This record gives sequence, structure tokens and C-alpha cells, in this order.
Amino acid sequence: MSTPAPLPGPGEAYPPGAGSSPPGVPVIPNATYTLDSGDKVRVIVFGQDNLSNVYSVDGSGAVALPLIGPVRARGLTTFELANQIASKLSRKYVKDPKVTVEVQTYRPFFILGEVNKPGQYPFVSAMTVEAAVAISEGYTERAKKRFVRLTRRFGGVMSTVMVPTDYPVQPGDTIYVLERFF
Repeated sequence: MSTPAPLPGPGEAYPPGAGSSPPGVPVIPNATYTLDSGDKVRVIVFGQDNLSNVYSVDGSGAVALPLIGPVRARGLTTFELANQIASKLSRKYVKDPKVTVEVQTYRPFFILGEVNKPGQYPFVSAMTVEAAVAISEGYTERAKKRFVRLTRRFGGVMSTVMVPTDYPVQPGDTIYVLERFF
């Protein structure tokens, strides 16, 4: 784990060019959610009720559909996955398929360390670290409450940085609440 850049104090601005997030944490403007293992997606093929269902993205990052078999989903948006499914269906099985994909259940996030109930929890949209701590029933009395260690995958690379408690959580994140030493 590399040592992250120090964060400014409460109310202080981030250094010029750092945007609104802590240094070392990539900022993706208007980030679009990409699928990964653990997500459940609802696939709707118009006029083909036998193909429309909820499917899980498996450990290899694929969704297994009847007729066409596994379709790679890891790293794709729901729109891109719908296009992949439509393309495979149109080759042999359905003339001009209309496919829609939506996320039914996001992959969970994990919270460890100095919280009352560490573990795996379902992701909720627009969640912050503070909300994740609340879901895990709050801090222990020894918890360091100002910053937490967050591990997230960026472009296939795991990155661990210190973030403030108002930082947004994404599905698949691991949050570690540190112990204070006083």
C-alpha cells in the first residue's frame, strides 16, 4: 500500500488542480456505472418472455443467457451489455431484437475495522462513507472518525487511499475504519 497524499483540514480547499476529491483518488466526471462480478441485471428482450429474466454476473464477469450462452459483462455499462446481447441474438435466433438491461442489485460493499458490525452490506445509491458506517451500526469507541482507508478498483487496478467520511462509496468498495491511538 502506498502512502497517500495528506488531506487538507476541515473547511480547507484541496490544492489547485485537485478538483473536489482527495489527492490520489481518480475523479471520473459523470461516471457511468460499469458491471462486475456480484451484480444482478434484469435483461428484457421485447417479445421474448422466455429470454427476459434476472441474471447474475458470475465470477468470470459474464452473464449466462439461454440460447446464446455466456456474454462478457465485466467493465461494460448496461447499454453496452444490451448491445452485446442483441448482437448475439440477431445472429441466429431473433430478428432485430430489442434488448434492455438494468441493474437489479448492485454488488455489495465491505466495511471493516472499528465499526460495531463489520461485514458485507448491500450497496445503496448515493451512499457516503458516513452512511456506510451508519449501516454497520456506528463507530466503536476507539474509532478514528475523521478519515477512513478506502480500497477501490480503478481500471483493473486496486487502489487504496485515505478519504474523508463524506466521500462517495461505490459498489465493491472496501472501507476500513482505523483505530485511534489516544
